Amino acid sequence: MKLSLRFAAMTFAAGLATSAIAADPDWMNAVGQALGKKGTAEAGGVYRVGLPRTDLKVTLDGVEIKPALALGSWLAFSSHGDQGMVMGDLVLLATEVNPVMKKLEESGVEITALHNHLLRNEPFTLYMHVLGRGDPVKLATVLHEALSESKTPLQNAVPATASTSSDIDLDTAAIDRAIGHKGKVSGGVYQVSIARAEHIKDDGMDVPDAMGSAIGINFQPTGPGKAAVTGDFVLTASEVNPVLKALRENGIEVTALHNHMLDDRPRLFFMHFWANDDVNKLANGLKMALAKVNTAKH
Repeated sequence: MKLSLRFAAMTFAAGLATSAIAADPDWMNAVGQALGKKGTAEAGGVYRVGLPRTDLKVTLDGVEIKPALALGSWLAFSSHGDQGMVMGDLVLLATEVNPVMKKLEESGVEITALHNHLLRNEPFTLYMHVLGRGDPVKLATVLHEALSESKTPLQNAVPATASTSSDIDLDTAAIDRAIGHKGKVSGGVYQVSIARAEHIKDDGMDVPDAMGSAIGINFQPTGPGKAAVTGDFVLTASEVNPVLKALRENGIEVTALHNHMLDDRPRLFFMHFWANDDVNKLANGLKMALAKVNTAKH
């Protein structure tokens, strides 16, 4: 939604956007039913469904990774008249990759990337990025069939107090100050999402933050004053090596660099990272890396 320069119009438009998010359109409810898992309406008319791999117990460098840290499969749907789109990231074991890919390929859903996000994690996980166009409900049906070839939980879990609590053994205020953005607690992990300044498109269609165009930084407490951090920086080509240098100089390991989309404008690269250290040290290191990126003002 384009906002007027006048404050009154901005307030009115914001109210409309909030109302639209609060009331899921019929197509969103139908997508949730077809996929077998409810999602949430997000800004930009996106319906995002989280599919965390709660069935897996993954460890990395002695840290048991919470699903919200780095095992969060997701699918994001949009609908524009008779045209819809889905983008997503599926967390899979090596044995699941080919069965899932076969189902998607047969149904016309594109595979836009397949790669690691982490190193040394056991069991080793791969990440399959997907893109589909057409009726969102039909796309959800196809994705349900494909994900059924894996052990990805597709049922709505009973809400757990711990997963929705804002309590976490981290100084989140210090993280917010260092990074310059406020995060939220989800599944025992502090998650920070940071938008790029550019208007991002893929094959001519808008890619809002909720469809995977935002920088994601996740903190999981690992002991007094310590945290494991991972996520991905969304970068243009000129930003890749300055960010890589800043991360490595601050003791943060770069674990992957790749595309997630095929026809994105501007062309974007996704840099994944990992460290387990003093949380303030890590937050300040991430701040130095973010200074090299053209992020949106807020």
